[in-house]
Amino acid sequence: MQLTQQTLAGIVTGNHRTASVLEKYNLDFCCKGKRTLAMACEEKGLEADTIAAELSRLGEEPATGQMPFSEMTAAQLSAYIVIHHHFYVRQILPQLHAHLEKVAVKHGDRFPRMKEVYALFTEVREEMTLHMEKEEMILFPAIRKAEGAFVSKQPAGPETRVITGAVQMMEAEHDRAGALMQYIRELTGNYQVPEGACTTFAISLAELKEFEENLHQHVHLENNLLFPMAQRYV
Repeated sequence: MQLTQQTLAGIVTGNHRTASVLEKYNLDFCCKGKRTLAMACEEKGLEADTIAAELSRLGEEPATGQMPFSEMTAAQLSAYIVIHHHFYVRQILPQLHAHLEKVAVKHGDRFPRMKEVYALFTEVREEMTLHMEKEEMILFPAIRKAEGAFVSKQPAGPETRVITGAVQMMEAEHDRAGALMQYIRELTGNYQVPEGACTTFAISLAELKEFEENLHQHVHLENNLLFPMAQRYV
């Protein structure tokens, strides 16, 4: 299949390095990953063939460090998400929040948009903290139990009734977090450091960019791989 007719989620699943190209053009492969490259480019007024050529060049290079996400079980994938993404989020949230607070307090008069960025990221921090707890305490254990019953050909247990509603809730929360980060990116001019910004200002923008990119990978693994897998066990 031509790259332009593949979904954004499928492109990234096939080669994780393509995420950097899609990020560069602000093409959402996580929450809106079911769109084809052609559809996504048309929405943004981009040349799909040009981006497809750039993606193809990545495919011609030897792949290194590609995780076999599509070959993982639901238990393995959920464990990877907790260890690699949830851990990262818990580490970066207080640090990044503190940096943004410092910028908002000390430089908010000169850069008023940073006060809004700080307020928005406070929402992200609160919502992501609760979101991860719900996944780790409710949804992921239910998925593991449902997968175990499915593999051993045992009758489905009560956990299957949890999965569909919880998945819908998690996807809605993903959309919310993605929208907040999109707005933050717009307010910061795509995380560009303004002239005269202090070191903390520059660091906080770099951290925001890294956080959003990690969030995209995080949501992609859940929305496009783990959740569809879990629905098969319901």
